Amino acid sequence: MAGSTFGTIFQITTWGESHGKALGVVIDGCPAGLPLNEADIQQYLDRRKPGTSSIATQRKEADSVEILSGVFEGRTTGSPISLMVRNTSQISSDYSEIASCYRPGHADYTFDQKYGFRDYRGGGRSSGRETLGRVAAGAVACKILAQLGVTVCAYTRSLGPVEADMTRFRRQAILNTPTAMPDPEADKAALRYLEQAKQDCDSVGGCMECIVEGLPAGVGDPVFEKLDANLAKAIMSIGAVKAVEIGDGHQVSLRYGSENNDGFRMTDGKITKVTNHAGGILGGISDGDTLILRAYVKPTPSIFRTQHTVNRELSEIDINIKGRHDPVIVPRAVVVMECMTALTVLDAMLLNMSAKMDSIAAHYGRPHTPVQTS
Repeated sequence: MAGSTFGTIFQITTWGESHGKALGVVIDGCPAGLPLNEADIQQYLDRRKPGTSSIATQRKEADSVEILSGVFEGRTTGSPISLMVRNTSQISSDYSEIASCYRPGHADYTFDQKYGFRDYRGGGRSSGRETLGRVAAGAVACKILAQLGVTVCAYTRSLGPVEADMTRFRRQAILNTPTAMPDPEADKAALRYLEQAKQDCDSVGGCMECIVEGLPAGVGDPVFEKLDANLAKAIMSIGAVKAVEIGDGHQVSLRYGSENNDGFRMTDGKITKVTNHAGGILGGISDGDTLILRAYVKPTPSIFRTQHTVNRELSEIDINIKGRHDPVIVPRAVVVMECMTALTVLDAMLLNMSAKMDSIAAHYGRPHTPVQTS
């Protein structure tokens, strides 16, 4: 199976299945000398682990991470870092009845068409549990970025029709509210909406938003390696994400150019922008402003209603899905978006170190003297 590796310099490969013995990630390209321990990673994994609230799947997993390699005496060595989390609460029998049929909204049918075989226990590699490895690796990326003065923060912007009021933005609320909303009032309204959906044996979708602050101008490459293009790919690779926006997103299609262009100005001797409709990226390269991106997530496909489908024998049947499932994916996916953003930004920053001769010469402690050509 291809497609489990992400990144160029800071490269990660996730492995494992939802109902296998364990899941994890191998990180290659992490600089040596970074202080790192399990607690640094665990705080991120705790944000996505199941069973933490009434709106999350009640599968009980500690999701305790183990560092198997790449760290010695509390610091990274520069060699590959292997991280593992053991599965302890899988109930594979919940899925035995759907082993030979295709669940609506899931990857069962497409996996069968591609491989002729699939792990029906929780979806195997297509399960949301695969994101555990991404989050573990993203925690390391976030720690590196923090040392460079770059912060990444994701949160729930909306659930169904309930949207956070950004004038009431509270960063701490993202960690304290069950919905991961930065607006406690919107959180209460969203919980009422979710409770009604649960009573109706249904699920809901929503929107996640992520902001990156402190990212200097000049990160990213034009044409095929644009920062916004790579961010879009990274976020779209998260299961259930169906659309991604940068900056003002689809709203720019409704404006005149005179309304949408971000004017430049001087602020304390630095070039800044009057507005940020572009979301911090121009021409695929960061412009020094706050990077803003949004992801739209579909409702959880596993719902406790009778649904019509087809089995592998090509017979039409009705099925009732069992198991433990989230009535909404968004709150636990927020940290996944945060980590995929961090992985993309860090990789782009590392690639950017070789963009100028000045940077290379400074790294090796040698003055750069431009060669005069006739």
